[in-house]
Amino acid sequence: MLIRTPADLGAVIRDRRKQLKLDQAAFAKRVGVSRQWVIGIERGRPRAELALVLRAIDVLGIRLDASIAPTPHRPRSASVDIDAIVTKAREPKP
Repeated sequence: MLIRTPADLGAVIRDRRKQLKLDQAAFAKRVGVSRQWVIGIERGRPRAELALVLRAIDVLGIRLDASIAPTPHRPRSASVDIDAIVTKAREPKP
């Protein structure tokens, strides 16, 4: 799954926690945080401490993949000969 927002990550964490049949209190204890922290992260709190987020996803067995997506090939635009454009514009119209 592609995670683009804190809410996306929160949903993944919540779903995995439920798959493992962990309530929020038990999960919080394993991570070493408060239940309020778990509630916040599952709701997509954008300012969670990174070290705690990494610990939480490790506890849940979630793999973090930092691969770089390929960029689409964009052909170079053809060069423009401004002199040819000006010359053509100055030619008399038939």
